[in-house]
Amino acid sequence: MNQTRLGSLIEAIINVVIGFAINFTANMLIFPLFGFHITARDNLLLGLIYTVISVARSYCIRRWFNAKLHMVAQAAATAIKRN
Repeated sequence: MNQTRLGSLIEAIINVVIGFAINFTANMLIFPLFGFHITARDNLLLGLIYTVISVARSYCIRRWFNAKLHMVAQAAATAIKRN
């Protein structure tokens, strides 16, 4: 079964939103331990930039994987038909 482009996009967005929440909290807790003091606003803006990058990355990887999986399935089906 193939995943639609919309399905891939929704999966990527949900994955990144969860990651954003984890990363935002981790930055606020961990940065000060290393001497970096970042405001919540700056952390939010930085997180938004990385979020856009992450959604694009996740979407592209999902589409690539889906295409490769589809190719493998077609090759297997062709091999089975020959036998």
